[in-house]
Amino acid sequence: MVKKEEIEKVIEILRANVPPHPYKSREPFKVLIATVISQRTKDEVTYTVAERLFEKYPSPRALKNASIQEIAKLIYPAGFYKQKAKKIKEIAKIIDEEYDGKVPDNLDELLKLPGVGRKTANIVLSRCYGRDVIAVDTHVHRISNRLGWVNTKTPEETEKALMKVLPKKYWREINELLVMFGRTICRPVGPKCDICPIKDYCKYYKENKKVR
Repeated sequence: MVKKEEIEKVIEILRANVPPHPYKSREPFKVLIATVISQRTKDEVTYTVAERLFEKYPSPRALKNASIQEIAKLIYPAGFYKQKAKKIKEIAKIIDEEYDGKVPDNLDELLKLPGVGRKTANIVLSRCYGRDVIAVDTHVHRISNRLGWVNTKTPEETEKALMKVLPKKYWREINELLVMFGRTICRPVGPKCDICPIKDYCKYYKENKKVR
């Protein structure tokens, strides 16, 4: 079992070394739609097209009345933009008509929305509603396993395992910290272990790099 003091040291180092997340919005609707767009899409594309979309359609009501073709055009070149455009229109319609224009603030209701899984729902809950939840994407899953904090096969397993070892005060911020760390240092392929500020606390480094 990883020690609590070790996790706290890693968090402290990451806070000092990881760049801030580029998307600053805390508006639930914008964060929800931007997160849907971000799936299998590069950051620079996600935030550019999300702002372009919101500039023309700033609310659920406005967006539900847009055509799927227009939405697709605005979010291009996001990955799977045609499929996402359809889901985005459906989400906007449901939020406007069933939730009076307000994004739900509980997990069960968020998961009912098309294209919304646990990661997206938890990002909205933690980032916009201040809920103590852990949003696990591929970066969080990969890095928490490399560090040796968990030993899991899927993001769902990682979420449950992290809830047991990660102090609750870090749950809300761990996603943004590890996402930015994963994009800059602890990459999926070719992680930059030589310049990693937390390599001394990393199981992957000790087992695969340090012995060389």
